[in-house]
Amino acid sequence: MHEARPRRLALLFSALLFLGFTSGLLAYQRRSLVGFQREDEEEDMPIGAGHRVEWTFARFHYNMGYGAFRGFQRWAADYPKSDRQLVEGVVRLTRIDTHVAEQVVDAHSDDIYNWPWIFIEDAGAWTLSQAEADRMRTYLLRGGFMFFDDTHGDYEWDTMMAGLRMIFPDRPVEDLKDSDEIFHTVYDLDDRFQIPGTRFIWGQRTYAPDMRVPKWRGIRDDNGRIMIAICHNSDVGDAWEWADSPHYPERATSMAYRIAINYIIYGMTH
Repeated sequence: MHEARPRRLALLFSALLFLGFTSGLLAYQRRSLVGFQREDEEEDMPIGAGHRVEWTFARFHYNMGYGAFRGFQRWAADYPKSDRQLVEGVVRLTRIDTHVAEQVVDAHSDDIYNWPWIFIEDAGAWTLSQAEADRMRTYLLRGGFMFFDDTHGDYEWDTMMAGLRMIFPDRPVEDLKDSDEIFHTVYDLDDRFQIPGTRFIWGQRTYAPDMRVPKWRGIRDDNGRIMIAICHNSDVGDAWEWADSPHYPERATSMAYRIAINYIIYGMTH
């Protein structure tokens, strides 16, 4: 009788351990999001995440031209912290009725038409199908706005442009002028400068010659509206993500938030 009791306790402990493991595995699987592991469960989303609003930070999911490195998808760089910290700034600095959580979208379905403002991270790694490109063209010509960020150098520019040429084969990409309205919707941004990614500040990477000059570019529709705004040779999203770090330069963070708010207001009013 006394010898059986420790054995039953051992079996009970093993069963509980197994149940804990399987519960953890199921929770991990629920966090799976198109190849990227979400950091938050639904109950951890910000208060008010389910409210109907005027504006949502929507991030574009794309397929990469090569496999993910150790599960990392470049479309999801800085996600979700960067998205959420920008949203906090939009809530604080504007009167836009803002969704307080992030949204991931893609061009696989007509759901893309529900999100009038879309952020695209590092399209220097993307690939598009023609069906995706066609849907993105329709989205943009219907009034949608896309903000491309964090491409560096000629190789990433050419990769991004290969996708953009599928969307708009004939529309020119132009260098935006200081006088363009997008730089004056809320803040006057004649003093723009390169927004550095942390890999160039804290990491070992240095700017190659084709990465040193920031470019502010865009593609317009037939009425002159900027449909696509491009920040090349800058990493605006990193500045949002590290806005709470005393080690990231405040000057760059301030500029990154002002750029974002101008682009949001422009995209939502044009």
